[in-house]
Amino acid sequence: MAVIQVEHIGKRDVLSDVSFSIHKGEIFGFLGPSGSGKTTLIKLLTAQLNPTSGQASVFNGPSEMMHQSAQKMRFGILTDNSGLYERLTIEENLNLYRQLYDLPESSMDTVLHFVNLSGERKKKVNLLSKGMRQRVLLACAIIHEPELLFLDEPTSALDPINTVHIYKGLRSLNENGTTIFLTTHDMAEAELLCNRVAILYQGQIQAIGTPKELKKQHRDNAVCVELINGEAYELPINEEAADKIAHWMKSGLIDRLETKEPTLGDIFIKMTGSELL
Repeated sequence: MAVIQVEHIGKRDVLSDVSFSIHKGEIFGFLGPSGSGKTTLIKLLTAQLNPTSGQASVFNGPSEMMHQSAQKMRFGILTDNSGLYERLTIEENLNLYRQLYDLPESSMDTVLHFVNLSGERKKKVNLLSKGMRQRVLLACAIIHEPELLFLDEPTSALDPINTVHIYKGLRSLNENGTTIFLTTHDMAEAELLCNRVAILYQGQIQAIGTPKELKKQHRDNAVCVELINGEAYELPINEEAADKIAHWMKSGLIDRLETKEPTLGDIFIKMTGSELL
């Protein structure tokens, strides 16, 4: 079942003829550099912006319906528009969301553990680092365990330890039924988390599929061999190379043998000629 269906959607000067669908239970990644249109797409899907062409549906209804109170209970969102009450504590900010969704007090304990801030709950928001603030915003977005979660660069300000902690939590949330729409320019993050990804560049989708499918499509037909004496070779996959490798293996000369598989970052650069920013 498609939770999100986008058909030929466009936004003047930002997006052009974008079509895709996201199925229930997926973690779907939209990949691209800053300025490629990822945030605009989330704002279109959550009815913060109107498209100039095409249409989008969420939960089988027009995306404009996301403003309705019944629909708001079904999704969570973290974007650059998300904000907090600066003079309140972390706990007080979360309590406002808890009351909004009519949740038990225990929901705050659960979500604070999720973002690794249980020991900081009494700290005022205006004293938080950028990374801690990002984690509080994420907590606000997931406190009601939404069916659909929009995350725009959710770990951009986090240190490696807290990033791994958040990854673990997002996988758990997904396993419990939350569909996740994730935008990122971190290719490693996409490979770790996403079932499928789309590469967005200059407002258009350049490729879409599972990370495994995309890497297979763009894999060079070559084998990299490193011998124990330090010599390295890149050989085509053919009968002559197979005989050579077999000889080295029988002689115990091979230290490392692997196919030349690209990363998602390699694929992006190959397709667009641009480094990720």
